[in-house]
Amino acid sequence: MKQYKKWMILLTAVVLAIALIFGLYCWNEKRTNKTFSLIYIPKTEDGTNDFWTSLLAGTRIAAKEYGVSLEVLAPAREQDVKRQNELLARAIEARPDAILISPSSFTESEELLKEAKQQGIFVTYVDSYTKNEIQDLTVATDNLEVGRKLGEYTASLIGENSKIAVVCHVKGVSTAVEREQGFREGLGKKEENIVEVVYCDSLYEKSYHLTEELLEKYPDLELIAGLNEYSSVGAARAVKDCGAESRVKVVGVDSSQEAVELMEQGIFQGIVVQKAFKMGYLGVKETVRMLKGETVERNTDSGSELVTPENMYTSEIEKLLFPFDSI
Repeated sequence: MKQYKKWMILLTAVVLAIALIFGLYCWNEKRTNKTFSLIYIPKTEDGTNDFWTSLLAGTRIAAKEYGVSLEVLAPAREQDVKRQNELLARAIEARPDAILISPSSFTESEELLKEAKQQGIFVTYVDSYTKNEIQDLTVATDNLEVGRKLGEYTASLIGENSKIAVVCHVKGVSTAVEREQGFREGLGKKEENIVEVVYCDSLYEKSYHLTEELLEKYPDLELIAGLNEYSSVGAARAVKDCGAESRVKVVGVDSSQEAVELMEQGIFQGIVVQKAFKMGYLGVKETVRMLKGETVERNTDSGSELVTPENMYTSEIEKLLFPFDSI
């Protein structure tokens, strides 16, 4: 009788173990084959800005390739934090599997993002991030490195006493803070040559007018650095229209067809280009892998390259400037 009981206990344990393994297998298969729902909230969806156009193209192509549902909710203007938070609240109500977001503010979206996490929604940061590490993963350019590349190149263009002005995009946002810090580090001792830093709120026209004011205020200014596409292109337009290109060099961050043309015309001396398409693509790809339970890196650097008049026609740089067919 005792032997019979032992066998029954052993048999029951084996059956339970098989049932557990089978249940886990079915759950994993269901999770693996599920069509995941993603919502991406960029800073803006601006057809005049090649960075966001390229990044969004990357997210959409990745969503199609990995068979997931992707909805984009975007403010009309990059600095509209209030609208971005309204869209974030709407996304949380929709209860997707994951929310991808490019935070426009370093702090003002954190409570909503914590709420998303509490509701079991995965959070991916793309391009920028918040003060506290709320996210499950981040896919972004190393913006300190972007700034350093631009600063080091700038230092090679100017003399010991040359005056420099910086046109940033949105004050306090992580990308602006890190790029300016890296730019100063890259300049080295020539950091002391910076006479003023201004903010254009990611508006071409504001960058243009701020640059006009800088040119008038500092008649001996020798270089202007823009730290995103809006600030860089706006500054380059102003230098060109003021006829100041013979005395004022312009360097910047982010590429566009217009930026390429301005470099060909001798206005831009150098641009550090982010791999925006790759950033968007990897943002979706890594999120899907995370949702499937695969091991992913918590921080992925999507990379950047310095483009100059000397290397802009090479095949590798052309792929970077026109990235829609490569990752």
